[in-house]
Amino acid sequence: MSAAQTIKIAPSILSADFADFGREIQAIEAQGADWIHVDVMDGHFVPNLTFGPPLVKAIRPHVKTVMDVHLMISPVDAYIDAYAQAGADIITAHMEAGPHIHRTLQAIRAAGCKAGLALNPGTGLHGLEYLLDQVDLVCVMTVNPGFGGQKFIHSQIEKVRQLRAMIGDRPIHIEIDGGITPQTAPLMSAAGADVLVAGSAVFKGGSVSNPDVYGHNIREIRAAAMAGMK
Repeated sequence: MSAAQTIKIAPSILSADFADFGREIQAIEAQGADWIHVDVMDGHFVPNLTFGPPLVKAIRPHVKTVMDVHLMISPVDAYIDAYAQAGADIITAHMEAGPHIHRTLQAIRAAGCKAGLALNPGTGLHGLEYLLDQVDLVCVMTVNPGFGGQKFIHSQIEKVRQLRAMIGDRPIHIEIDGGITPQTAPLMSAAGADVLVAGSAVFKGGSVSNPDVYGHNIREIRAAAMAGMK
């Protein structure tokens, strides 16, 4: 990654106070969050249930940056329009979620959103070269999707290096989701990632009544990631 590229921090609201999403989002944005990451899980594709389109619509007015909606669901195509209409700026679908991922990416763009493609830890890059012209973001999962607070899977570092080389000079973000901390952030930025999703590492120790902790956590992750680029 060139020095001209910047690191974006995308806190995952999966680690926020579910009873106070509006103020939590306002707090993390005020403290330096670049994007708001919304993890959607269906209890089928991944072993957890989270947020439907009505929740996304409800929090949209509080998001002043970018709403980054990660659909860990299968099937996915039938729900794209609902999440787009709820206010998603980016919709990311999983390579593994269905047999026609090219069609899914086309549908996301047709709905007026930027298109993201997510890869589970066990999924390689084979076939991705035929999809790069349809994507704005590739999300590399560095934990198995479904729950926050998991340990970082180090084998994904080489995947990101290879992905960065494959992308070349295309304007495509590489996003990392899972296990991001000040210790793992520089490993991923050095490999070529530029968007870091962080849940517990951002929200730990803070609250809407003590938001400075969020800012401290975000700055630590960002500084570590920037150091990794040098």
